Amino acid sequence: MQDAITAGPRGPRRTRTLAVLGDSVAVGMGDPVPGGWRGFAPLLAEALGAAELANVGSSGARIGAVHDAQLPAALRAAPDAAVVMVGMNDTMRSDFDAGRLRQQLNDVVRALAAAGAVVVTIRYHDHGRVFRLPGPLRKALARRIDELNRILDAVAAEHAAAVVDLDRLPGAYHPATWSVDRLHPSELGHRMLAAAFADRFAAAGLAVPATVSLECSGGARVSGFDHLRWLLAKGVPWLFGRGHHLLRYSLKILLRAALPPHRIPPSTEDSKRGANPEKTLGNVAAPD
Repeated sequence: MQDAITAGPRGPRRTRTLAVLGDSVAVGMGDPVPGGWRGFAPLLAEALGAAELANVGSSGARIGAVHDAQLPAALRAAPDAAVVMVGMNDTMRSDFDAGRLRQQLNDVVRALAAAGAVVVTIRYHDHGRVFRLPGPLRKALARRIDELNRILDAVAAEHAAAVVDLDRLPGAYHPATWSVDRLHPSELGHRMLAAAFADRFAAAGLAVPATVSLECSGGARVSGFDHLRWLLAKGVPWLFGRGHHLLRYSLKILLRAALPPHRIPPSTEDSKRGANPEKTLGNVAAPD
């Protein structure tokens, strides 16, 4: 792969097709335009000068969907460049399995690289600094995100994929970077993502003939009242609907801290997998 991305006698390699795989952030949620969502993908495709954008992302996607459905669709497009951002929807589920996630993510990145695509993935930020959660849930989610980031780092290193570290992205924790739900980037946040991805592709040897502008072109201004209204109408119901998965995990952590190992009853998921929950820690799935 390294030979394929090295600049040749005519300069950096040009991108004909960009593939984007992932969840609702890949779809563009948080950056509404007439008729749907825009997001970072078309902005990045324009910066790369790509003639075709194959955005196969889907809202709520977990690693299994990316591996089983999105990867074959992306490979059919024969991409020169690919963005993979997945894993956060897995972190809030009781069946989170770090081993399975790593294996499937490894399969995805390996297949894209083997097909000749330059791959860029991400490592995630601290969601608790953006979307406020009760203390035990925040700690449980932070542990899973740490585990997810270790997986993302390992897979990227194995296949020489580039990485955008959201935690170190300038402005990542500024309120203007996030939409009203605090789960998806705003238009500004998506523009920042597109610019960061473009930088990584340029460092990997791809031509980036255009610059991603951080000047926002539209979208409604979000006030504190808008955020409060969203929390009451959608955020709290979503938290109750999805948070119980993470709550079970947080209680498991508390039990392990308080009781001797032989006193801790195994959970249903652990007994089915035969796994130690401490070894299987892991986009917060947004309300669709």
